[in-house]
Amino acid sequence: MTQSQSAPEPGRPLVFRGGTVLPMDGSSSVLSDTDVLVVGDRIEAVGPSLEVPEGTQEIDARGGIVMPGMIDTHRHMWQTAMRGYGADWTLTQYFVWYYLEHGKKFRPEDIAAGNRLAAIESLDAGVTTTVDWSHNLQTVDHGEAAVEALRSVPGRFVMAYGNIQAGPWEWSADPAVRSLLERLRDAGDDRMGVQMAFDVTGDPAFPEKAAFEVARDLGIPVTTHAGVWGATSDTGIQQMYDGGFMTPETTYVHASTLTRDSYQRIAATGGSISVATESECSAGQGHAPTEQVLQYGIPVSLSMDTSVWWSGDMFSAMRSTLNADRMAEHLTAHLKGDTITHLRLRAKDVLEWCTKGGAHTIGRDSDLGSLEVGKKADVVLIKNDDSPVSFPMLNPIGHVVFQAQRGDVHTVVVDGRVVKHDGKLVGIDLAPVRQEIENTIEYLKGACGEEVWQAGMFPEMPEAEAAILDNPYQYSDFVDESKRAGGEERVLGR
Repeated sequence: MTQSQSAPEPGRPLVFRGGTVLPMDGSSSVLSDTDVLVVGDRIEAVGPSLEVPEGTQEIDARGGIVMPGMIDTHRHMWQTAMRGYGADWTLTQYFVWYYLEHGKKFRPEDIAAGNRLAAIESLDAGVTTTVDWSHNLQTVDHGEAAVEALRSVPGRFVMAYGNIQAGPWEWSADPAVRSLLERLRDAGDDRMGVQMAFDVTGDPAFPEKAAFEVARDLGIPVTTHAGVWGATSDTGIQQMYDGGFMTPETTYVHASTLTRDSYQRIAATGGSISVATESECSAGQGHAPTEQVLQYGIPVSLSMDTSVWWSGDMFSAMRSTLNADRMAEHLTAHLKGDTITHLRLRAKDVLEWCTKGGAHTIGRDSDLGSLEVGKKADVVLIKNDDSPVSFPMLNPIGHVVFQAQRGDVHTVVVDGRVVKHDGKLVGIDLAPVRQEIENTIEYLKGACGEEVWQAGMFPEMPEAEAAILDNPYQYSDFVDESKRAGGEERVLGR
């Protein structure tokens, strides 16, 4: 056996030696001084002092935490091309700038630039699988570019195909789009899944029905922004339910401002909710529905939404989710004159949501999301001997959730391949990626003009009559007045 100093060589067995292992196998186990052996693209063994094949490369995991790769079930990866641009946006301003201004100007190469950077960013943070909620694919060329960019990075992805610039009943009927979806479905590439991504406006005519029928015909899951204040409501859930389009494969993103009936329908039909708490807290979709997923037993995963506002790592997702839920729990009790003495949401829950829960959401329970023999070798080592925050490690689960960060991701393995080692990405040259992004920014600034570019980054207070974008989906004239009212029942989902 050889001990690894530089990045391990591809194709040879690999063992993580002596780490604290969090298998995330449903048992809440914490395994001290434990090894994880990877052979090919699979986990061969988990246990203490493992016997390993001749020539196995060793990574010293002592003092570190070995866990499954994290899974982000909803990120608009193309928007990473404008990282941090919308730091002070509300959801309405996001709709204005991305639905009506900047987003319309993205060329296929700009989609590719954002996707490639986002994909690399995921790996760097230990996110081994990312769902690309790619809702600016204005042409099939945009879609091809998005897929090519993801495939150029050695991570695991799900292409959730969408187009905010056209009605889903329109783009889903395009033979070229259908052909691309079929190719992704039939490719047999377990590092590239496929979904269809679109929202339901609540229009009584239910024009989105045609898109659901395409998804059903193709056998492709749907992911949809549900329960988003000012955009989607219980009406859309009712229409999906009545049409028989709510399935165990369906993902409901945010699902914040829904009522009991909608949560019960989601629970009864087996779908999953993707909670993007940092987004929900900052943009205004509604309060992260952590109370509701626990109350109704709804499967849940975590997501980061977009780097145009926030970070692209799941440490932020876990932290913000715990903090938001606990704040709500304490505040609700305080308003009644009560005191919370035991927290309902624990660190182990959110860690499970961004590993095993993510695998369930994308239909990969059988081979992703936990460190178990025979599962895919998507493995992360959290270790940073140069950091004073790396010790003492008394509560490993709490350490990952509240103490660790991107810089503590020592090694990342995807499909048995080491893509990050000793804190550095392996085989990835950032120089051309940086140039690609710079070209996109130069183009967008020119296409928008300096005044529009600056106005988008530093939005002014709108006039009172223009404060809310009534209908962010410009492909429809429908305005749902129920999105504006409902009181505590709608806001808190009770």
